[in-house]
Amino acid sequence: MKAFVVERYGKKEALRAADVPEPELREDEVLIDVHATALNLLDAKVRNGEFKLILPYRTPFVLGHDVAGVVARVGARVRQFQVGDEVYARPEDMRIGTFAERVAVKATAVALKPKNISMEEAASIPLVGLTAWQALVEKARLQPGQKVFIQAGSGGVGTLAIQLAKHLGATVATTTSAGNAALVKRLGADVVIDYRNDRFEDRLSGYDVVLHSQDGETLKKSLGVLKPGGRLISISGPPDPAFAGESRAPWVVRQVMHALSWGARRQARRLQVGYAFLFMKASGSQLQQITSLIESGAIRPVIDQVFPFESTNEAMAYLESGRAKGKVVIQVRKPLSGAPHED
Repeated sequence: MKAFVVERYGKKEALRAADVPEPELREDEVLIDVHATALNLLDAKVRNGEFKLILPYRTPFVLGHDVAGVVARVGARVRQFQVGDEVYARPEDMRIGTFAERVAVKATAVALKPKNISMEEAASIPLVGLTAWQALVEKARLQPGQKVFIQAGSGGVGTLAIQLAKHLGATVATTTSAGNAALVKRLGADVVIDYRNDRFEDRLSGYDVVLHSQDGETLKKSLGVLKPGGRLISISGPPDPAFAGESRAPWVVRQVMHALSWGARRQARRLQVGYAFLFMKASGSQLQQITSLIESGAIRPVIDQVFPFESTNEAMAYLESGRAKGKVVIQVRKPLSGAPHED
């Protein structure tokens, strides 16, 4: 089958188009004919080698963390899916590989695709949708009437997180450029801050939750906008001791994680707020709950551009340019007859 492979780690390394063996199907997995996949900054970071200590993929390997497609085969122990089902998923770590014509995914990471969206739209959801869900619902336990600051509102995670936070009844503040202000307002943002001309730390205070996705300097400023008892959930690091304890990383690596987050945790304690790092986990059951929100109209996919499969490297370059509003998607197979399409 055709796939795009990381031949060697490095920022300037293009993915190699290759013919690779079809993935081996385990008893608890489903084999998916990939109709569409999507790009995430995580893909670039994995290719660059930034996660080698905690995700030690051996090169060459197929990249890709989002998939929408049709079940081609099911493992011997799989009961919840059958051949022909339209599904979507974020494969588990160490079993990624959605930049390919087929991918094997653990059944517990898979959900039925929302009926009211296309394969391309469905492929845009899993990683960012699960990240937003695990940050706001699982870790922050966001409640109606609370205030949440979601950074980079026009990005992949931001566009989903704003919609989820509004569905949960929160007041939402976000940062974006002036050109994207109308987009994030349509998604539900109540307070929109132009990061190029305004400082969010001067505008925001007394917030219950911050969803942090930026650099260390922004993290320090973000802790200051929380009220006592508030929580900052970071998806960009640094890793905290809880994550270090859950990871299978060597002891030395876990100690490094402790050290990296020491300054952030000390500042959080001084301000009487909480700090937590989130590294998203695959979950078909949570994805099924997101499906319900999509089918009810509470959440809609936001796609910037769809690239053909053969242009995967061009799509990666566009993602890394930082210009995308929402998700960058790759169409691997032509749309199914009668399937919904984007407007």
